[in-house]
Amino acid sequence: MARGKASADPAELEKLEWPYDWPPPWRSERLVGHEATEEAMLAAQQSGRLHHAWLLTGPRGIGKATLAWRFARFLLCGQQQGGLFGDGPRNLDTSPDAPGRALVDARSHPDLFHLRRTLNPDSGRMRAEIAVDDVRDLGTFMHMTPAMGQWRVAIVDSADEMNRNSANAVLKVLEEPPANAVLLIVAHAPGRLLPTIRSRCRRLALQPLPDETVVRLLGDYAPDAKAEERVALASLAEGSIGRALELGGAGSLDLYREMVDVLATLPDLDMARLHGFAERFGKRGEGANADWRSLNYLFDGWLKGLARHAALGPAAAAPVVPSETGLQARLLAATTLDRWMEAWEKVAHLLSRADAVNLDRKQTVLGSFLVLQSAMR
Repeated sequence: MARGKASADPAELEKLEWPYDWPPPWRSERLVGHEATEEAMLAAQQSGRLHHAWLLTGPRGIGKATLAWRFARFLLCGQQQGGLFGDGPRNLDTSPDAPGRALVDARSHPDLFHLRRTLNPDSGRMRAEIAVDDVRDLGTFMHMTPAMGQWRVAIVDSADEMNRNSANAVLKVLEEPPANAVLLIVAHAPGRLLPTIRSRCRRLALQPLPDETVVRLLGDYAPDAKAEERVALASLAEGSIGRALELGGAGSLDLYREMVDVLATLPDLDMARLHGFAERFGKRGEGANADWRSLNYLFDGWLKGLARHAALGPAAAAPVVPSETGLQARLLAATTLDRWMEAWEKVAHLLSRADAVNLDRKQTVLGSFLVLQSAMR
C-alpha cells in the first residue's frame, strides 16, 4: 500500500492535502510543455540504465509533480517494456486500464511511496514540514522486494518541506540505493537542499510555461474566467499554471487591481484608500489567509517587475491591468533604481517577519507602502 500516514477518512485527508478544484498530480492525465524532459526520462528507462534518483526542479506549479506521477505510473503499470525494433513507447502515457493503474491513482499501490507532509493527529491539521519518522518509513520501503512488478517507486513532494533531520534521513537512503528502486524528488528551490542530496540525483530542470500555454490551460481548467482575465492571470503567474489557478480561485486579480490603485497614488499616498486596502488583511480565517498569501506573492512580483522595467525597458514588464499603464515608468523617474531595490528588500523583510513573529498584518501592509513612499522622498 502506498505509504504516507493516513487519517481515518482518506477522502477528508485528500481535501486537506489538495484543497483545489482541479485534479491532483496523482490523478492528472495531462502534462503540457515539458515534452523534452519526459523524453529524457523515457530514454533513460529504455536504455536499461535508469538512475536510482531524480531531482525535478523548477518554479512551483509548472508540472514537476505531475511528471513524477506520470513516470511512477509508467514504471509500475506494465508499460515500460519496449520492443526489439524501435517500436517502444514514445511517451510516458499509461492506459487507464493498465494493470495497477487504479492502485497508483488511489495511492494504494504496494510498490509506491508518497512522501509528503502528513496530518498532525493532535491538531487535525497538516504538518508544516515532512516528519523525519515518515522518511524512516521511506528507507524501509525502498529496501523491500517489489510486490507486483519490477520496480518500487517513491515520490518526495516536495523536498522544500523537509527539515534538516528529514533531509539527512533522505540522504541516507540516497547513499545506499537499493536495486530496482527509483526515488523521484520534486523541489521548487533546489539551492536550499543539501549539496550531497543534489549530487546524488540526476537533475532535470523544468522551465516555466509560455504565457500562451498557461492561457490555454486556464481555458480548460477555469472555463468561467473571461479571456482578458486569463491573460492577466497568466502574466501574474509567470509561467505557472498551478499559480494561475490559485490566483484565479482566490480572486487575486481583484486584489491586484486594488493594490495597483493604491500604488498609483504614490508618492503622496491616498491614506484613506490605503487604510481601506490594508483593513482586509487585519482579519483572520482561511479567506483572509489566502488574501495574505496572494498579497505576498503579488507585491513581490510587482516590485520585481519594477526592477525588470528599469533594467530591460517597459517591454519586459508590460502592464497586467489597464490602470497600471505608465505607472512603473513614472515611479522609476521619481528616484534611483538603487533606492527602489533597497525598498524592495525592506518590504520583503517586513512581509516575511509578519509571519515569522506573528506581526499585525494590517500594520505590516501600511508599513510596506510607507517604505515605498520613503523611497521617493
